[in-house]
Amino acid sequence: MDPLVIVLIVAAVASVCAWIASLVTKDTSWVDRLWSVVPVVYVWIFAIAGIVRSEDAARLLIMAVLVTLWGARLTFNFARKGGYTGVEDYRWAVLRGRMKPWQFQIFNLLFIVLYQMALLVLITLPAYVAFLHPSPLTGWDVLFAALFLTFLVGETIADQQQWDFHQAKKRGEAEGFLSSGLFAYSRHPNFFCEQAQWWMFYALGASAAVGDGLGFWGGVVNPSIVGAVLLTVLFIGSTIFTESLSAAKYPAYAQYQRTTSMLVPLPPRRREEAGSALS
Repeated sequence: MDPLVIVLIVAAVASVCAWIASLVTKDTSWVDRLWSVVPVVYVWIFAIAGIVRSEDAARLLIMAVLVTLWGARLTFNFARKGGYTGVEDYRWAVLRGRMKPWQFQIFNLLFIVLYQMALLVLITLPAYVAFLHPSPLTGWDVLFAALFLTFLVGETIADQQQWDFHQAKKRGEAEGFLSSGLFAYSRHPNFFCEQAQWWMFYALGASAAVGDGLGFWGGVVNPSIVGAVLLTVLFIGSTIFTESLSAAKYPAYAQYQRTTSMLVPLPPRRREEAGSALS
């Protein structure tokens, strides 16, 4: 059986389970709990299919290991924040309060469940590209894998800094929002690193297609790019919404926005530069 068919079946079952669970428990964070798990399953399905075929499966194995590391890190971070103990994402509660019950249930089905679960399939499709186009590893694969690991380490550091800050807030040793460490260069360095990892994952699939003889269109740029693009769109939209809540809660957040890049880490702007940019 085509491994993509197996992935789609698993995704359909997972989507139905997440939707039913959200209705029964009145908790819409079930997709959040699956976010770090199902992509690992999908990529391993593609990788095992490639290994069984035993034809240049080294790249697929590397992709599966990288995504497993990604999933392990994200699962750990989500678990320590109480994500698996019935704690719902605060943003869903805010949106629920802004919508009528029937409107939120439509949003729950179409966006929270169907859109996000479809996205989790789409971001893993570079592994399917690598399955369809088996080719020997190249120096580009080493570079993309190394960059993936670099961004994984960056996200781990950012999440740890955020965790330490919030623990300090609970102890009354800090207040406001985090603006030091990596957060002095990007307001959301963890979001940036998360997206960058999936762009490197896409690059690995593109490397397989190019190695199999495909050119720029179909190789460097192939249909699996949709997943990385939509993930970036999702993160930008989510970041804007999250920042609207932070700005409403912390008056000083507006100044932080003026002096610090939203996603891409950049040297912080001086207050004078930020002020002149607005004039």
